[in-house]
Amino acid sequence: MRPSTQKLRAETIGSLLQPEKLLRARQAAQSGAISFAELRAIEDIAVDEAISLQEEAGLDVVTDGEMRRPTWHDTSRHLLGLEPRGGERSYPSTAKGANSPGPDGRAILTVVDRISPKHDHPVGEEFPYLRVRATKPTKYTMAAPSYHRRNWVDHISTTAYDSCEEFLQDVRDWMNSVAHWLAAQGCGYIQLDAPNYGSLCDPATRQFHAEHGHDLESQIAFDAELDSSVFDGLEGVTSAIHVCRGNLPGGAWHSAGGYGVLADSLFRNLDVDVVLLEYDSGRAGDFSPISAIAAGTTVVLGLLTTKDAALETEKEIEARIAEASSVRPLDDLAISTQCGFASFTNAPMSNDQQRAKLDLVGTTARRVWG
Repeated sequence: MRPSTQKLRAETIGSLLQPEKLLRARQAAQSGAISFAELRAIEDIAVDEAISLQEEAGLDVVTDGEMRRPTWHDTSRHLLGLEPRGGERSYPSTAKGANSPGPDGRAILTVVDRISPKHDHPVGEEFPYLRVRATKPTKYTMAAPSYHRRNWVDHISTTAYDSCEEFLQDVRDWMNSVAHWLAAQGCGYIQLDAPNYGSLCDPATRQFHAEHGHDLESQIAFDAELDSSVFDGLEGVTSAIHVCRGNLPGGAWHSAGGYGVLADSLFRNLDVDVVLLEYDSGRAGDFSPISAIAAGTTVVLGLLTTKDAALETEKEIEARIAEASSVRPLDDLAISTQCGFASFTNAPMSNDQQRAKLDLVGTTARRVWG
């Protein structure tokens, strides 16, 4: 379904807790114990349950829970020209993690050749199932082009491209074609996920880049315009970007520091309909930076954490919304969970605890905005 003309006030970011049956089936499919068709049937059930959960919670737009993905950033594995490589990363998620493998323990995919998309299982192929099953507006999530800086290593990738920016433009062109395909399938809301920006709030990570000669202000401004251009040529599609602050296995986080350092370079250069920010922790700082986001853009406040099971209270959530409304008009605000519930692995909570958080998002939105 296309989004309604009404503003969307209640959202979740993307992934939901994946059922144990689904996790076991994915492993079985990888080992050849069951067929792809058998895995797909189990995924279908998980998606149906995810849709029902979100619609019953009163969310205004729903995802498929990312039930068909082994991890949230389901893009790099669909590209030729990337291969696993160890060694220091040029654009790591944290300064401490510059020489670490990815969260799954494997070497990170690295640009070694000019990229081109694989055609076995294209990005976005799972969306049509969601569209026909959901009764509410639907959204599709994918990693922002700028996130793919993670795949760039200065001393390796320059054999393929003259610069990281040239590589990112190829990624953008590919993702723009994906966005057009999604729109043709009836997708009315596309969300780009960009934890790379959240990393750049952290003073230690910013220092790492300064020591490596990276001009962060120019880089972020370039990336903001690049990400916005994914939506070029699209009509009737809500464009969104989620600035993630890290959602690692076990409910861990990777970045501290407020959004103020991004206000001029990122917020003033974004051209999207919706900006989703994580405000579940004092590490995110205060709400003053959201004043730099273009007037009329909806700012979705991620006030309910997915990092632990403790349920926030109605009183504290509404107080935080009131605080934000002193900086930005209430009509420009909405709420959501802080991030997905299964970015890499399931968050440390039960299905009932997840449901309680989604219910609180829905009921709070109805009380505040009607």
